[in-house]
Amino acid sequence: MNRIVLILALILLSCGQLIAQEKPEENINNVLDKWHLAAARADFDSYFELMTDDAVFIGTDATELWGKPAFKEFSKPYFDRGKAWNFTSLERNIYLGADGNFAWFDELLDTQMKICRGSGVLKKEDGQWKIAHYVLSIAVPNEVVDELVQLKQEKDSLLTEQLRKSRKE
Repeated sequence: MNRIVLILALILLSCGQLIAQEKPEENINNVLDKWHLAAARADFDSYFELMTDDAVFIGTDATELWGKPAFKEFSKPYFDRGKAWNFTSLERNIYLGADGNFAWFDELLDTQMKICRGSGVLKKEDGQWKIAHYVLSIAVPNEVVDELVQLKQEKDSLLTEQLRKSRKE
């Protein structure tokens, strides 16, 4: 009888370990979906808790390169008015690092700017996946690139000039 109890206990323990076994891609998908949902719901704290303390966010404008504290400051007014941004993943690819502590991804997003691409890196901290680096890009059809280049030429020229001057100083 003791053997049967021991065998059953071992079976239950094994089943529990299988259930608890991590499925990284599923966990990463959940983190990214929660992150996008937190922005759509203007849940400031939840949004930023899903990012590492040293996270970087790169926006669609060439001047948008923020560490987490600066991104929080930039984003706060959007969250405070009850509506930040609403990104819905249409397609996502996840890639895992060999050590199991890093992953990177790319995704097509439905946004207020129409189709965009997000890509980034997640890092496992204390057993939890967190966003360490995110890049948001507006997807531009190749056949309209020339028009887009003309639209942004003046602003890009000014920024290029500023950056070249700051390098020389």
